[in-house]
Amino acid sequence: MNATTSTLQSLQPLVGTWAVDGPGLSGTVRYEWMDGGAFLVQHVDLVNDGEVTRGVEYIGHDAESGRLRSHFFGSGGEILEYVYELSGDTLTIWFGDVGSPARFIGKFDSEGVRNTGAWEWPGGGYESGMTRVEGPAR
Repeated sequence: MNATTSTLQSLQPLVGTWAVDGPGLSGTVRYEWMDGGAFLVQHVDLVNDGEVTRGVEYIGHDAESGRLRSHFFGSGGEILEYVYELSGDTLTIWFGDVGSPARFIGKFDSEGVRNTGAWEWPGGGYESGMTRVEGPAR
């Protein structure tokens, strides 16, 4: 396994289908490996305060920075970029790049079947959790 593969494989605990919840938030996300394992693909179907978000996100290893970068393609035509990091039981997703004040920080429970945290940005944010409904647990 090379450095690229092992860095991307750090996101293995996300693989599966998750029910997402929080105040005014519901829906599902599903993470799966693209054929060949070069990308982790997230399928998003959420409703947040009545606003529907659907799309697909491709997460891969960026050799130049050594980070796990993604591109989210939304059904409304938006293209957003994120950076993922899973360190121990803490998942951090930065909007744009590492150090951004817009980010999600969540912790997995000891079984790896629940992640609880919050999206935050200057002047706002919301709590978000996800519970595994299908797929491998730790």
